[in-house]
Amino acid sequence: MVSSEYERRIAARFAGFDQDGNGWIDREDFSGAAKALLAEFGVAARSDKGQAMYAGAEAFWQGMAGIADRDGDQRITREEFVNGAVKRLRDNPDRFAEIARPFLHAALDIVDTGGDGAATVEDTARVLRTLGVDEELARASAAALDADGDGRIGEAELVPAFARYFTVPE
Repeated sequence: MVSSEYERRIAARFAGFDQDGNGWIDREDFSGAAKALLAEFGVAARSDKGQAMYAGAEAFWQGMAGIADRDGDQRITREEFVNGAVKRLRDNPDRFAEIARPFLHAALDIVDTGGDGAATVEDTARVLRTLGVDEELARASAAALDADGDGRIGEAELVPAFARYFTVPE
């Protein structure tokens, strides 16, 4: 039997991807996330970083559609998300990390002002807020991502944490 806590977590994960709130996940949700991040951090879409962000969003969409869009309609319904993406990714979190990596890498590159491949905790929270995470949760999550306490969050910390969050245990 599936618990109500599990259902709540699934609903939150689905809503995180369904950026426009239309009830399904599609390419526009991923490109919309890319556009929002570029706007938030003042990066031009036609710049190298902007193009990498859109390419990362497209790669993420293609990966998700490949594992969850069972009927091929270019939309992932909640049912497809639960029965396709969540179950498959729970069984193989590394696969999810690889699907998300191009998007996360591009997002990190946008906020990496120090050129060291990492973002500040504050900028990480800003990214999360831009993607629709509640202010308080965004701050707490960003702080938790800084596992070594150096005030910077790199890809080695970000990608596995992102995969853990979206690979929901029953």
